[in-house]
Amino acid sequence: MTKAIHAAHAATVVVLVCLFIAASTTSSQADKRKIRIFNETRQTMVEFYATSVGNHHWDDDLLDHHVLDSGDSLMIEIDDGTGYCMYDFRAVFADGDTLVRNRINICQISSYRYQDHKH
Repeated sequence: MTKAIHAAHAATVVVLVCLFIAASTTSSQADKRKIRIFNETRQTMVEFYATSVGNHHWDDDLLDHHVLDSGDSLMIEIDDGTGYCMYDFRAVFADGDTLVRNRINICQISSYRYQDHKH
């Protein structure tokens, strides 16, 4: 009977380890969201920020000292570890213009486009 108990215990441990690995992978994938940012303006984007709605400060510049020239795009990973979907975006351009876009659901999109306003 001891061998049966040890075998059952070992099988339980294996199942729990597998469940833990599956839960960790799913959780980590849910927290990592990649969004392609398109700069379809006439200006170079020099900074880009994304912060969860309700957060009262902008997190680090996601361009990380790079720029996004007019007509270019860049894949950006937004991962604050919360799994939160609603974000505010802030883009700063070489001419000093700043565009803030509120309440972007990053769980439902794979790209976001900045475009010049038509007058």
